[in-house]
Amino acid sequence: MKLFIASDVHGSAKYCREMLNAFEREGADKLLLLGDILYHGPRNPLPEEYSPASVIEMLSAYKNKIICVRGNCDGEVDQMVLPFPILSEYAAVYADGVNIYLSHGHRAVPPLQNGDVYLTGHTHVPLKEKCGYLHLNPGSVSLPKENSAHGYILFDNGAFYFKTLDGKVYDKA
Repeated sequence: MKLFIASDVHGSAKYCREMLNAFEREGADKLLLLGDILYHGPRNPLPEEYSPASVIEMLSAYKNKIICVRGNCDGEVDQMVLPFPILSEYAAVYADGVNIYLSHGHRAVPPLQNGDVYLTGHTHVPLKEKCGYLHLNPGSVSLPKENSAHGYILFDNGAFYFKTLDGKVYDKA
């Protein structure tokens, strides 16, 4: 199973469009969204082409392929306008023999086992960290921090590839 992992769209129509173009180009089976979908948040600047309504429209076309968890900027009003579940704090996917757990990253780490993979967003900075389990963060689609790229992670054939939105691999786990 091929999984496309992204976080922190923050209402940017431009970067949502680029993310969905990359999702199509990769031919992924599922789009895992790690929260902060529509609202930019009080600590962030307005992202380029800020248009939550456009993001809603674009993501709605992929509602059957999306698995999403709630970010600290996501609320009940967002769930009212999105046609896929977004309010769960955690989610789990089993793919190619790997237990993959999703959270935005602003809550406590769930109990994980050696060999598990824990995906988070929230910090807007890519992360690859081994702590018994493997902790990965794709950074942010729309508002990357610490000079990181607008990017995502692709899970394919048991490996995780960190990529820029134009598809260039810059790290692997």
